[in-house]
Amino acid sequence: MNALTISVVLLWVAVIVLALLVWALSRQVGVLFERVAPMGALVTDAGPAVGSASPSFSLTSLTPATRGAPVAIGGATATPTLLFFLSPTCPVCKKLLPVLESLRADEGRQLSVVLASDGEPENQRRFIQAQRLEAFPYVLSTELGMGYRVAKLPYAVLLDARGVVAAKGLINSREQLDSLLNAHDMRVSSIQQYLGDGSSTARAA
Repeated sequence: MNALTISVVLLWVAVIVLALLVWALSRQVGVLFERVAPMGALVTDAGPAVGSASPSFSLTSLTPATRGAPVAIGGATATPTLLFFLSPTCPVCKKLLPVLESLRADEGRQLSVVLASDGEPENQRRFIQAQRLEAFPYVLSTELGMGYRVAKLPYAVLLDARGVVAAKGLINSREQLDSLLNAHDMRVSSIQQYLGDGSSTARAA
């Protein structure tokens, strides 16, 4: 066996070893991704299912800048709508308000953010003023919460421009809020479903 043959054999051995190392590394990256994957919003079975048409509501805004302005929930709209259910007595809701403000500022032309609550209007007005929520449409409606079967707060529903429920769930962090938008962009019902089933969960256009 001459030197050229030996070098070719050694080269092939090196290629095989390298391929095995890359394969092993890819498996470890996959395991790591599963461990650090972002936790999506906690999806519940109550209310309109993801992929179904949202119930329609015609409401009016409570915020001073848009007081009395009609706010349509459900049906075709110019942009998708993020409906965020909150309460003045919910501490997690208050923690997420800066996130919603940032989202409104960044995505205002591509996404409508509507805040929804119920209770005494005067308490809600004080809450709006204290938290500086004047730039948001803010609606009060017990029927709205019942329509989406909202049992715990904070809760969010993302409707696409057709008025179809694109994603929904309990929200406790920015990551969970972002997961609704990511699920909509990837055309899946939830991030958990995407991570568990892969691309086979993608919804038909």
